[in-house]
Amino acid sequence: MEFDQLRYFLRIAELANFTRAAEELGISQPALSRSIQRLEEELGQPVFERQGRSLSLTDAGTLLQGRAQQILSLIEDTKAEICDDGQSGRIRVGAIPTIAPYFLPEVLRQFSKEFPKATIIVQENTTDNLLKSCTQGEIDLAILALPVPAKYLEVQELFKEELLLVVPPDHPLVEKEKIRLSDVEPYPFVLLDEAHCLSDNIVSFCRERSFQPVAVERTSQLAMVQELVSLSHGVSMIPEMARKLDQCDRRVYRSIVGRKPTRTIAVVWNPYRFQSRLLNAFRERLRSGH
Repeated sequence: MEFDQLRYFLRIAELANFTRAAEELGISQPALSRSIQRLEEELGQPVFERQGRSLSLTDAGTLLQGRAQQILSLIEDTKAEICDDGQSGRIRVGAIPTIAPYFLPEVLRQFSKEFPKATIIVQENTTDNLLKSCTQGEIDLAILALPVPAKYLEVQELFKEELLLVVPPDHPLVEKEKIRLSDVEPYPFVLLDEAHCLSDNIVSFCRERSFQPVAVERTSQLAMVQELVSLSHGVSMIPEMARKLDQCDRRVYRSIVGRKPTRTIAVVWNPYRFQSRLLNAFRERLRSGH
């Protein structure tokens, strides 16, 4: 049994498709099929159940999936520990889309100055996918907004930030000296789609105050939320880190009076994986980067 065979097997199991797995792995499909066939011959039983175009794991395949993840993680951690000089190496960082482009660039610039030999790879994804990748060792840490169902993962709060009301310049609320949440209630909202936790933060905050925001439009990008607000499609709430980078004069940001809507940013990692000195230094940069 070879390490490449295990790596190939895990990619097929994740994608449930030989063709897509071959494309991602950069090998031909016949070569991939032969590799899995040799693996099955060595094990004496199939690891995949093939029914037409559908592909699923057999009982043996399910057992192998867990063990293969452990084996490859152990090999990767061993190599990382042997090569850990505290200055060079690779860090795989995951972040949700409402954090990655606003918080990470300055952190990465500062870290690259201090550790020029380090390589940082950034992956942008939703909370659920990042937690899965972190658990499986596909990324070294994830930067998320709380709460997160982080079973078996270490969670450390970084900072809290305010969610600011954003309206177009000609909106009636612009003229108000102080804006309360009750003033916002009559107006429709533009929100991110339900895969993004920012919408949950906003809706939960409003519901706690007996107010259900009505979303007239949903989109997958925070920049599009801002643009739709500019076009008077509705109002919204935007993280302070995104507001700091917004130089557009077609939007007005206001803080809500009283208890303010906020979100808590945290870093999450798998404590059962090897923690290099370089990775620890990056987490420290995250803590001091706000």
